[in-house]
Amino acid sequence: MLGHANWNYRPYSRVTEPWRRINPFICRLEPHAQHLCFEWLDPERESAGLNQACPAAPAVQYTAYWRIWGSGSAYQSQLLNPASPDVLIRGLETGRDYELYIERQPEGRTSPIRRFRTGEAVGQIVNYLHPEDPVYSFSGHSLCSPSLLKLPSGRLLASMDVFAGGRPQNLTLLFASDDQGQSWHYLTELLPCFWGKLFYHRGRTYMLAHSTEYGHLLIGCSEDEGRTWSAPVLILPGAGSQDQGPHKAPMPVIEYQGRLFTAIDYGSWGTGGFKHALLSIDAASDLMEASNWTCSDFLAYDPVWPGACKGVCMGGLEGNAVVGPDGEIYNVLRYQMAGSQPAYGRAMVLRGSWRQPEAKLQFAWFADFNGGSNSKFDLLYDQPSQAYWAIVSEVVEPEHPAQRNVLSLACSRDLKHFEIVRRLLDFRQEDPACVGFQYVSFLIDGNDMLYLCRTSLNHARNMHDANYSTFHRISDFRQYLPVSVHPDQHSAQPDLND
Repeated sequence: MLGHANWNYRPYSRVTEPWRRINPFICRLEPHAQHLCFEWLDPERESAGLNQACPAAPAVQYTAYWRIWGSGSAYQSQLLNPASPDVLIRGLETGRDYELYIERQPEGRTSPIRRFRTGEAVGQIVNYLHPEDPVYSFSGHSLCSPSLLKLPSGRLLASMDVFAGGRPQNLTLLFASDDQGQSWHYLTELLPCFWGKLFYHRGRTYMLAHSTEYGHLLIGCSEDEGRTWSAPVLILPGAGSQDQGPHKAPMPVIEYQGRLFTAIDYGSWGTGGFKHALLSIDAASDLMEASNWTCSDFLAYDPVWPGACKGVCMGGLEGNAVVGPDGEIYNVLRYQMAGSQPAYGRAMVLRGSWRQPEAKLQFAWFADFNGGSNSKFDLLYDQPSQAYWAIVSEVVEPEHPAQRNVLSLACSRDLKHFEIVRRLLDFRQEDPACVGFQYVSFLIDGNDMLYLCRTSLNHARNMHDANYSTFHRISDFRQYLPVSVHPDQHSAQPDLND
């Protein structure tokens, strides 16, 4: 067995599990109400450079077997086309849990058993993970941290990590779409990789991520649109587990005044909260050279800041680097107010300096923002509309300030006043403890907005531990630009081409 030189696997396997490198593997699940689409691969034949249908390869046959989970009934079966990784199984019962595996003949080698639940979903399913599916138990049991990227070729990349509290949390799954998000296929897996952010810069695709929760901050790159990845480089050291370390969710990476900027936090849930900074690098430098990166001094939350909520508050987290109306760089963070008075409705805004990227951030203001508290949100500036946009978990029931079962589009012209302009997914009739649409990663694609959502639906473990990653499109999103303009919104808008 040779050492592993890259970051990626198809699929990952422990070094003590050679069977996982030679047996078939079901790498993507897409369950619907009465049918299942899934994708599979044969790692052994891939590693030998053999296509399943290669004429020079020994004759093989693949069969899929499935049944209702725990029923004890005989398996139903379907012969697979060795030349196609995509399979459709029809005639399933809605609202039922199933188990599924593949067998390769004549050797009788079988894939790990996968589990799935049928039911109506939302959007286009990129991937699904049943809460009781053990296939990724070495990392976690739910799909989190969505990141969406469009490459110059038009290809869309979607990534998600595999999460569970107290687990290693170190695996990220990557998928691609070459038809504008109508269908998705499996690319590869990255390990160690958690809280990963995909971005593209000067001919390369990058992943900025952690080794695990509060672990090392890493960066790796791909030169073949996400299929293979370089070994990652360590930018900031971390401790891992619940000790203090960098916290870098998949937040936007923007270019301004010749530098790339992104927000970063430091601390942990278990040690009382987080401090906040901006991470940046000269856009012309080598992003894979750790010494080229700069981090500002970290600023701690202060409950005496003007407009701060009263009572227990964990401060800010998961900020967005964005250029303000005054042309300065800002960090706009979720404000964790669920145990405070008020319990929701604000975001925390800190001011940085693009001229002095190492300078400590300064408190700016608390924004009026339903959706800016208690859940991560991405915030992007759109030059054609001269407005800031976010897709957020809106609070519509004050008694549930941490609810995530209503997903909405928000807009602002000044980073001080945000308005909900469109409800995208409204499941308030569902228990907010069980259903969630959250942590959206989005991008602007011409007149449309594309987003990837961490979705808990159809018997997820809970609203937080998502079982779906779903893709969505908002057509002609600028039609929702609010007419109302606050009096202090007439200041000059930023030119992000500077």
